[in-house]
Amino acid sequence: MHIHILGVCGTFMGGVAVIAKAAGHRVTGCDLNVYPPMSTQLDALGIELIAGYGADQVALKPDVWVVGNVVTRGNALVEAILDRGDRYISGPQWLAENTLPGRQVLAVSGTHGKTTTSAMLAWILEDAGLAPGFLIGGVPINFGASARLGAGRHFVIEADEYDTAFFDKRSKMVHYRPTVAILNNIEFDHADIFPDLAAIETQFHHFVRTIPSAGTLVVNGADAAIGRVLSRGCWTPIERFGVSDGWNAAPIERGRKQVLRSGERMGALSMSLQGEHNLQNALASIAAARAAGVAAGDAIGALERFKGVRRRMELRGTAGGVAVWDDFAHHPTAIATTVSGLRDQVGSARILAVLEPRSNTMKTGVMKDRLASSLEQADRVFCYGANLGWDAAAALAPLGARARVESDLQRLADAVLAEARSGDQVLVMSNGEFGGIHELLLRSLSARSTPSARA
Repeated sequence: MHIHILGVCGTFMGGVAVIAKAAGHRVTGCDLNVYPPMSTQLDALGIELIAGYGADQVALKPDVWVVGNVVTRGNALVEAILDRGDRYISGPQWLAENTLPGRQVLAVSGTHGKTTTSAMLAWILEDAGLAPGFLIGGVPINFGASARLGAGRHFVIEADEYDTAFFDKRSKMVHYRPTVAILNNIEFDHADIFPDLAAIETQFHHFVRTIPSAGTLVVNGADAAIGRVLSRGCWTPIERFGVSDGWNAAPIERGRKQVLRSGERMGALSMSLQGEHNLQNALASIAAARAAGVAAGDAIGALERFKGVRRRMELRGTAGGVAVWDDFAHHPTAIATTVSGLRDQVGSARILAVLEPRSNTMKTGVMKDRLASSLEQADRVFCYGANLGWDAAAALAPLGARARVESDLQRLADAVLAEARSGDQVLVMSNGEFGGIHELLLRSLSARSTPSARA
């Protein structure tokens, strides 16, 4: 089968391309900007990439067009496909019809923590020798790739609640039909497509309806929104985490936790990842792996060797005694847990938070009143205020002189550099590349710490 993917350089659609190629299909694709790292990964696999969405691509005559949700009506190629009456399908549906049948699908859903929990779960299965396939919205360091067809029967997928395509406004996750599913948490997000939390809860309930009674639903027992979703109907056995009558953890000694299941000791957990949110992610992944046949003790042991996910509290480098971290945090709750996790790790060291409110939800301003409190544990806050429809300086005013807003990237970086001193932790948070500010900061910090720079 020849498939041509529209929006191929996105993490999800690029993952579909990788999996399709490994399955023996001919794969081509296009995107508005063909850019690395995804373009490099796809090019290395021999996948032909075309820049832009020109209507002349219909000459490729693929068996099916696979359309990403970044593409809308009015797109020249989409209009040509529709006018010709060609066959087209969404990425999630293509995956569901061509890759997932016959596999044991383990799906990880929730507003926060999907990528890390999916990566943990895939690694546990890999460590157990099960050779899983996976499609994850980030790059697990243990694997070095965001997607893999896999040789085993298990397939781990990050189950996103965002809509599927311009012609399918259901959440992506309803396509996957898992036998094991995690519901990590549910909070209002994606303000560009959901009017309120109730609308999001409805999509999660549609997802719950797809899980068989012979499967397992692993849920955050302390999350009120999940409780409301389940109260609308659940036909699947439930394993709860984060509560005393389910999966939880108790401290043993510094850096180690005793994992418990309803009071029964399952093993001692030691991870390199910090923060309560990562502990909850770990509990969810252990419970889901157990439902897939991996003993809890083996899952706990595997997590000791889990190296994390790129762009999830990833240390990008240290220069001049200043550490520069990168994190995907794109929502006030994620920002708060990220800052708190770093605070737990670095103690009293100064944290300089550098934020780009770039997600569609953040750009609307619907979360702006929560922004200042989410950054409360940071010693200094630097916010990139360009391209916002709201006043970032006003939103951060409760932080007083600790906060600074700049609409020019270089001025923002200069302000951070003027403040940073040896021992500081610079925490950069954005769901985009943030103009390469991480490397800009590291180069400048390195240059000023060399003898020639001080002379």
